[in-house]
Amino acid sequence: MTIPQSRVRNFSIIAHIDHGKTTLSDRLLELTHTIEARQMTSQVLDSMDLEKEKGITIKARAVRLEYTAADGLAYALNLIDTPGHVDFSYEVSRSLQACEGAILVVDAAQGIEAQTLANVHLALREGLTIIPVLNKIDLPSAQPDVVMEELESVLAIPREEVILASAKEGTGVPEILEAIVARIPPPKGAADAPLRALVFDSHYDPYKGVVCYIRLEEGTLHEHDVIRLMASGAETELLELGVFRPQLVPVKQLAAGEVGYVATGLKNVREAQVGDTVTTVARPAAEPFPGYQAAKSLVFAGLYPVAGPDYPLLRDALEKLHLNDASFTFEPESSVALGFGFRCGFLGLLHMEIVQERLEREFDLDLIASAPSVEYHVNLTASRGQVVVDNPARFPDVGEIESIEEPWVNLGIVTPDRYIGSLMELTTNRRGTFLTMEYLDPQRVHMHFELPLAELIVDYYDQLKTRTQGYASMEYEEAGYRAANLVKLDVLVNGEPVDALSLIVHRDRAQTTGRALTTQLRKLIPRQMFEVPIQAAIGSHVVARETLAAMRKNVLAKCYGGDITRKRKLLEKQKEGKQRMKRVGSVEIPQEAFLAILRMDED
Repeated sequence: MTIPQSRVRNFSIIAHIDHGKTTLSDRLLELTHTIEARQMTSQVLDSMDLEKEKGITIKARAVRLEYTAADGLAYALNLIDTPGHVDFSYEVSRSLQACEGAILVVDAAQGIEAQTLANVHLALREGLTIIPVLNKIDLPSAQPDVVMEELESVLAIPREEVILASAKEGTGVPEILEAIVARIPPPKGAADAPLRALVFDSHYDPYKGVVCYIRLEEGTLHEHDVIRLMASGAETELLELGVFRPQLVPVKQLAAGEVGYVATGLKNVREAQVGDTVTTVARPAAEPFPGYQAAKSLVFAGLYPVAGPDYPLLRDALEKLHLNDASFTFEPESSVALGFGFRCGFLGLLHMEIVQERLEREFDLDLIASAPSVEYHVNLTASRGQVVVDNPARFPDVGEIESIEEPWVNLGIVTPDRYIGSLMELTTNRRGTFLTMEYLDPQRVHMHFELPLAELIVDYYDQLKTRTQGYASMEYEEAGYRAANLVKLDVLVNGEPVDALSLIVHRDRAQTTGRALTTQLRKLIPRQMFEVPIQAAIGSHVVARETLAAMRKNVLAKCYGGDITRKRKLLEKQKEGKQRMKRVGSVEIPQEAFLAILRMDED
């Protein structure tokens, strides 16, 4: 059944992590009979095992619902489920650009969180119609009146517009469907114009090639049309055209305003980048869409196989995973200590953890990740320009550096007011600057800080949750680069630098960090037959040292009394042997030492 454009609604669901948007998606699928009852499982749109285990949405998903409204007419509702974690805000912005409206889900017990505010501002920037939904009203701790007051005072949303719901029990879901039909405007765009369709996501299928998720702005697309991707210039005949229900269901054509997919047959995901514009070769559009911002890596780390021969397997695994998640980058690198591996760029620490877990699970690999770092801009002396450094091992020598710039972020934290002092201390101890604070309600505040990204990525989130007993939430956005007094901290074991343990730290914290590193290493490196010095140094200046004592044989055991000169002679002989061994001996650092250091809390 063909549904006219006036009865098409494209909407997204936005919320903070764990506020129930995927459960609400399940209820919408049930109520519109998109999925048969026997096929229904919880969290249908979270298809990855990792998503179900962690209870979070990692990959944006789309689904088409067909709904007969109270007015007796059939409507096509295109729903895009979005991630809620701050690392995946690029996915949210992508999805919002393909919609006319958004359902804002707020937990009736927890109220407005940091990511709620960030996502609402994204939606308002796109000019979307917002339908506020107060979820989890069935909980004993729910405070709907307090949260509605928050929505009114913080986001200027009138309480009359708020729909009370419980996605778990299905309460309020029919009202949400009616609100989608009544409040969200239909898409605009002429079906007879030249085709312009926006690619808002993609995945790789081994049989169909790159499958692009598209939203048609103008024109009509028919099966077997020859299409062109305007940015990459790639041309291909469509293998398949269809919609999401939520499985891929082929259709004969898609018209302006609709959301669906095209199976391109392309073997390289780079030819169908997110944000590209699809048009037809027979009747091409004059100009493409401005497109999205490309996803930008903020956190960098090295991934190395525990077993050296697994390097080709890791390379193949990264290439395959990159087809389904184009938001991380990778390039080969080698380390003296860890061998051959890849330098990877991620959107954040959670993204890094998920990519590493997927590589280990889906491709059966054992991996070591080096300590995460950020991208520094290093200005060289004698006007030799600027280099970008994301790996401490590639840091230029001290004499070549004119100045160093590091990335900063604007950090927003929503927390109960009793934790203000603790969070002030946590952030200012990490070189953060307090900006402003406003009360959302009598008990909760929204605090704004500026903070170096390098201080945020190590364990700031863990500390935030620990100090606030799990009540605080945070979101951040880039705030550009600023000059900083940074140094490279080298770790030397028996006089040899260990490149995998190098860090870039602020000069004021170099000694503290160096002392913590050397103390930890002394416990982890097995004792040798000779004394081993473990040092932390900035250039040639040693800032911390620990000594690993030698294992000694008791050479005096055979001396029963006798002259002292005989004992001294034996000790001197042993000492000479130790010196000779130290010159030719090498210290093997076990893998556990790297793992423990990389997980070490620097504070």
